[in-house]
Amino acid sequence: MISTVARYLGEERTRTSFSGYASSRGISIDPKAEADFQLLRFAEHLLASAIGAASSRLVLSLLLRKRTVSTKAALKLLDDANAAIQYNREILQTALDHVRQGIAVFDKELHLVCWNRQFGEILALPPQLTRVGTTLDQILRYNAERGACEPESIDTIVRERLARYAANGEPFLERFFDRDLVMEVRANPMPDEGIVTTFTDITPSVKAAEELARANESLERRVQERTEELTLLNSELGRAKAQAEQANISKTRFLAAASHDILQPLNAARLYVTSLVERQQSAGGDAQLVGNIDASLDAVEEIFSALLDISRLDSGAMKPEIVAFRIDDVLRQLDVEFAPLAREKGLELTFVRCSLAVQSDRRLLRRLLQNLVSNAIKYTLTGRVLVGCRRRHGRLRIDVYDTGLGIPGSKQGAIFQEFHRLDPGAKIARGLGLGLSIVERIARVLDHRLSVVSTVGRGSQFSVEVPLSMTNPARALHQERREHDRVHLADVTVLCIDNDIAILDGMESLLSGWGCRVFKASDLGRAIELIEQANLVPNGLLVDYHLEQGDGIVAIRQLRGRFGTDLTAILITADRSPHVRAEARANDIQVLNKPLKPAALRALLAQWRVARMAAAE
Repeated sequence: MISTVARYLGEERTRTSFSGYASSRGISIDPKAEADFQLLRFAEHLLASAIGAASSRLVLSLLLRKRTVSTKAALKLLDDANAAIQYNREILQTALDHVRQGIAVFDKELHLVCWNRQFGEILALPPQLTRVGTTLDQILRYNAERGACEPESIDTIVRERLARYAANGEPFLERFFDRDLVMEVRANPMPDEGIVTTFTDITPSVKAAEELARANESLERRVQERTEELTLLNSELGRAKAQAEQANISKTRFLAAASHDILQPLNAARLYVTSLVERQQSAGGDAQLVGNIDASLDAVEEIFSALLDISRLDSGAMKPEIVAFRIDDVLRQLDVEFAPLAREKGLELTFVRCSLAVQSDRRLLRRLLQNLVSNAIKYTLTGRVLVGCRRRHGRLRIDVYDTGLGIPGSKQGAIFQEFHRLDPGAKIARGLGLGLSIVERIARVLDHRLSVVSTVGRGSQFSVEVPLSMTNPARALHQERREHDRVHLADVTVLCIDNDIAILDGMESLLSGWGCRVFKASDLGRAIELIEQANLVPNGLLVDYHLEQGDGIVAIRQLRGRFGTDLTAILITADRSPHVRAEARANDIQVLNKPLKPAALRALLAQWRVARMAAAE
């Protein structure tokens, strides 16, 4: 059977095919043995590939009948087989010519065996190269020479490309720079050790990828340039910010350092003037002159106090101490404070009582409301000022209404800027335009929402929203002080310590006018000496915080350790730092800030007297 098949397929192909079949089945084929059914089917399949299915069946049928095919019949079978092969070849060639890719088959010596039309067109090969027997080396050399390569490098290029074709690995790219083309080449092995190659034009996708890469590179470059610009800008902004912060720190340090030196003479002048005002009995020219001096000092004190508050708020030195307290306690204090001023202007001042408690810093919130009420009275010529509270979404809104000048809508944002005053208001009231600036800063520190509604000619409503407290603290006891109240202090002995002689003289003048007995000393050693010489322990101490040696809190502790721990003391200072106030509170020391308010001092001395009388009983 093998010899019969070899007549049509050739000895080499027949031997290779049957050897492969035997290897795949794990059997050996004996030429003299009878063929089984599977081997006959394989032989039929081989013959059909050469002479067609019908002829292969006829040949095997005659073979099984032991009939020998005549020469004429054999030739007829070969003619039929040749015609079938030619027909199949034409069909295959037509099909290959309609494929978009270029296809070429090379034998094991890399000679061109067959190809389609696209192969020659894609590679732009001349007719003499698109024929059977052309070597792959010739085709590659032609393309290399046409690609404008250096002559000495053509052989190298051809060797490298031949190696890639023979490697039978992953697809690779061939570039044709003369035509700006990029081909994807795939080389796959065939059973006879030849190769079948495909050439696919992927120029559009490669160009798109390269364009995208260039765009990305350009974008990355622009991003890098922009990043460098932003980095430079941020660096410059950082330097500018650092310079501004340094300037602000310098300003704050200057104010902090200068405040003591500025307030010392101002405090002395306040003590002297208050003493003169209280001793002046006549209504003559001197009384008027003293009153004018007193009013001028009030104005100066107000300006310095505002500037110091702004400095502390901007530098972050003023830290809120959030506690729960009744808002009515603060409103009562403000009512007592501003009632005389409202009466003097003929205005109706009304505070609507409120039993609710809030969570805030009592001192800062009082200062905020104090400025709002002060402004309302200052810029209201006729009518009334009303202060009341409303619940609002779990918070308490405190409203200050007035029937004053009103603020245009376009100016309502600017009124919170420092030193900004509207023309109508500047004509009817003195000031530097710092009150609302302090209000805005305090509201920001406390995180309380501030708002304003105003109509020109009808008045304004300033509101601040404060968190409500879940607890309801006990009502604070207030001692309402008025200028006409005069408590006799003749039996009160006070020791004053200050390194400024003018302050000591002014304090002595003021306290003596109230009937107090006064000891004054410039330092702790002199104070101890005076007490021991007089053999009399004072009822209380008035001590400046900044002394030549140490500070006032240390001096008070030493005096208490020597003359009794129950010795009442007041610390008088221009330093409004939270740590000073906290240290004084920890040592049971009351604090009065410079410039000193004589009414506040008098009230504390009266409390000393009352406490001493209660202890004596």
